Amino acid sequence: SLKSSNPSAAARAGVKKQEKKEHFDDIYTQETPVLFKEKILDGLDYKSDNYNKTLFDRSVLPLCRQIEKAGGIVQYVDLCCCFGNTTLACVNGMSVDEIRDSWRDEQICFSLDKPRRFSARTLGIDISTNALDYGKTAGIFDSTIACDLNKILLSGDTPQHQELVSSLASADVLVAAAALVYLDLQTIDALLSAFSASTKPGLVLVNFLNPFNLEKADKTKRLLLQHLHFVSSQATQHRLLSPMERQNFPGEEWAHLELWVLSRRPAAAEDSGKD
Repeated sequence: SLKSSNPSAAARAGVKKQEKKEHFDDIYTQETPVLFKEKILDGLDYKSDNYNKTLFDRSVLPLCRQIEKAGGIVQYVDLCCCFGNTTLACVNGMSVDEIRDSWRDEQICFSLDKPRRFSARTLGIDISTNALDYGKTAGIFDSTIACDLNKILLSGDTPQHQELVSSLASADVLVAAAALVYLDLQTIDALLSAFSASTKPGLVLVNFLNPFNLEKADKTKRLLLQHLHFVSSQATQHRLLSPMERQNFPGEEWAHLELWVLSRRPAAAEDSGKD
């Protein structure tokens, strides 16, 4: 998720928050994911990455195998990646229970139990430098970009903007799990433009959280369909609502997840005006 690793007001200013959603700011000041495991994976019966992995395996993994079979390396980008749990699910094939076990204490969390399932170069992008530092040290990410996407993607021709645009254009796989909710619509439009600018095959795995900010989710879906070709979807449970969230959404117990996979539009389809 897009959270700040610095508790100062300046560092937190770029984080777009919804007042009805819990933000777990204390977790993202940590140097390891142990508190994340305790408060979210355990405390809220988090299930999300099992389903991220299920849809990834059905709709994205075949492309990864194809690239590997051809002698290539999958360029994989995890947007607003936090400590890297979704990358562990998708790239390493770990279940939520396996991630829980791997993140059970401050030492063990730096040792990965399962290797990557395919040849990949993984890039993690987030506003939390602590989470990124952990992810790189633990070997989840090969490289990282620490930035406020809401500022950098709209900043024009700066070195970090160029790095982001280049990374998105060269990506074979872009994962944005519980991520776009923290980004402005202009930012989402800019990142989708950068990803879709490439003509090589590429897939996006994105999910939406219910019952949070449903109007913005609808607008985000329209942007996705403007830039990309719809491939597949799945709906499931995400995690339990926190006590604060249950007060804001009376009668609700679970946050639910809607997952989509989309692809870059083939050049031939663009030329002919067809999907």
